[in-house]
Parts: sequence; C-alpha cells; structure tokens
Amino acid sequence: MALHIAYFAWVRERMGIAEEVVEVPASIADVGALVAWLAARDARGAIAFAEPRRIRAAVDGVMMGPDAPLSGAREVALFPPVTGG
Repeated sequence: MALHIAYFAWVRERMGIAEEVVEVPASIADVGALVAWLAARDARGAIAFAEPRRIRAAVDGVMMGPDAPLSGAREVALFPPVTGG
C-alpha cells in the first residue's frame, strides 16, 4: 500500500525530510506497527522513533492512537506531543 507520510517538528528534523510516499508492507496494519517499521527502516528512523510512545499521529487528518488501523488510509502525519499557550 502506498502511503503519504508527513513529519512535523523534531520528528521532521530527525528524519531529515518533511514528507514522503512509502510502499508499506501488507503486514503493517496499524499506526504503532507503522512507527515500528519506520524505526527499523534506517538510522534516521531509529533516531526519530526511538521513543514511540512520544509520537502522536493523525490518519487522514484525524487524531488516532497507535492501534488505529491503516486500512484505506491515504496519509499519516507523525509528530511529537503538542502544547498550546
């Protein structure tokens, strides 16, 4: 499945890119598995996703947890916790 992934804030800085389209293996069924796969893919991913519990995700513009399914998703945005003020 081709998936557009957007990276924000320090996740983007650690990945070295703002976005990419990746061919995700069929075995990657949810956001948590996607983050683990990105972490295992290369050194940049290992650094960016070293603490997966700190990563927040939006699937097609809707905030989701790590167990959110990717079936039918077109875009996943990954970013650190956000604070307001």
